[in-house]
Amino acid sequence: MLLAIAAVILFIVFRFKKQKAVEAAAPLPDGYLNLLEQHVTYYRELPADKKPVFADKVRYFLNHVRVDGVGVMVDDVDRVLVASSAVIPIFGFPDWHYHNLTDVLLYKDLFNEQFETEGQDRPVMGMVGNGAMQNVMILSRPALYEGFEVETSKNQTGIHEFVHLLDKADGATDGLPEYLIGKQYALPWLQLMHRTIEEMKKGKSDIDIYGATNEAEFLAVTSEYFFKRPDLLQKKHPELFELLTKIFHQNPLIA
Repeated sequence: MLLAIAAVILFIVFRFKKQKAVEAAAPLPDGYLNLLEQHVTYYRELPADKKPVFADKVRYFLNHVRVDGVGVMVDDVDRVLVASSAVIPIFGFPDWHYHNLTDVLLYKDLFNEQFETEGQDRPVMGMVGNGAMQNVMILSRPALYEGFEVETSKNQTGIHEFVHLLDKADGATDGLPEYLIGKQYALPWLQLMHRTIEEMKKGKSDIDIYGATNEAEFLAVTSEYFFKRPDLLQKKHPELFELLTKIFHQNPLIA
């Protein structure tokens, strides 16, 4: 009897693992390559041999993370933009996957800390969940789109939140992502971070002042700048640009 029960359990486990493997191997849906070309400048500017690598990372992400809407119907463009926001910061790390994320929720507008999308005080564009919302990311759909559509801006909400997730992967959201940054760069990064935050507080920097809130926000804000306007960051903050190329193992100007 016990052998029979064990056999049934093993069969169920095997079927579950097989089903998950099939889901994980699902191909990128038709039309997604065209959507990447149309909506994601980072992808469009990649060399031809790197585009399939990026597309495969998008495929992997979408096969492992659910993208749902709250007050909004999620479409293929939404999924492509969310997945691209996830892939861009980790593109220099061939084996990196988001093990601390299961769901991304798109809200119809900006929201507050009670997740309300109505009323006056709604400053939040994105959030990485904690507690009951662990492994969940929330993004304002309009803010997500703005990050890809307004190319002259230095703001990129999707990348901002995924960098928070990378920072959080080592257990502490502290602006020092231990899984990404080499030990030889940790001290120079901390020193440059604190020096730049002081400049920001004195109004001597063009970096969004929100980045001076704390170390975690500094990393997220400067990462937005790095991936969205690498040309401008290199011109105005060459030392910061150089360190970010080492942290992310990539140079967006010569992708």
